[in-house]
Amino acid sequence: MKNLSQTINQKFPDKTIVIVGDLVADQFLRGTIARVSREAPVFILRHDETETLAGGAANAAANVASLRGKAVLVGVVGNDPNGRALSEKLAASNVNCDFIAVSDKFATTTKVRVLAGQHYAARQQVIRIDYENQTALDAEISETLKTNLVKAAEKADAIVISDYNYGVANAEIAGLANKIAAKKNIPLLVDSRFRLKEFPKATTATPNQEEVEQILGKDLTAENCAELCRKLGYEALLVTRGNKGMILVERGQPPFYLEAVGSKEPVDVTGAGDTVIAAYALGLACGLDFAESANLANHAGGIVVMKKGTACVSADELVSAISKAESFEQKAQTL
Repeated sequence: MKNLSQTINQKFPDKTIVIVGDLVADQFLRGTIARVSREAPVFILRHDETETLAGGAANAAANVASLRGKAVLVGVVGNDPNGRALSEKLAASNVNCDFIAVSDKFATTTKVRVLAGQHYAARQQVIRIDYENQTALDAEISETLKTNLVKAAEKADAIVISDYNYGVANAEIAGLANKIAAKKNIPLLVDSRFRLKEFPKATTATPNQEEVEQILGKDLTAENCAELCRKLGYEALLVTRGNKGMILVERGQPPFYLEAVGSKEPVDVTGAGDTVIAAYALGLACGLDFAESANLANHAGGIVVMKKGTACVSADELVSAISKAESFEQKAQTL
């Protein structure tokens, strides 16, 4: 096993990860419960603040940047307040937004989580409201995205396709990403919500257990995960299983099981998959093997699920977690 902490500190900052896919504005509306309404038996929530964070592919990019990698994002936002708020957040997070298209015909996909609570009490999520773009990408935007992907990938060390089924990660984009990755001999990673079979011949993917079970059925085993990996033409498949850890199936290798890191009771799993693929991509871009990269991703995922809301993991947090694990292993070997 290579020195993972050294890789994070010395190699991550030199690696460029291109993320192409669906950008989401994750909004958190926080309010204080004032009283019960006279109009209906419901609480009245007095608005305190609304915060816009990066979601979807944008969250994967934000995590690459927080891990000190060079994050380059390809996608589309609407020419609307939520699109502008998302772009501002990404720029402040050191994500390269030069290849994000802005369209008057496109509404920025926005997920509003309403967090309510009384004075001096923790706020709890009471409802989520999704505003999903209903307009298909037109030919002009599609061509712009393809052109932007080619330009963005000129210095790429890995490409991530982040598909939330909102239209950006279509067959044309996937095919182009495959061609670029093959020509440059760099990893192509896929994170797809329920459409994994539509992204064959990538290097690897990071589906969660639910997504794999939708393809294989409820009887998920390492053997049928390996068969799915073979059918899709991947070199490896990393299946995340929440508090049960991860399974890595790699061509020509026995299954590799990773136990969940940290608490078995997560605080919030929002965006955890974006964090996992960010760390996984950076590891592969640095020349780590699949198992080493999966180990990084497992620790990153274990950190982020202990944070509230859509969150990122910093390089320092990941180094600390890896160092503690390595120290524990060394002590265990001496006993």
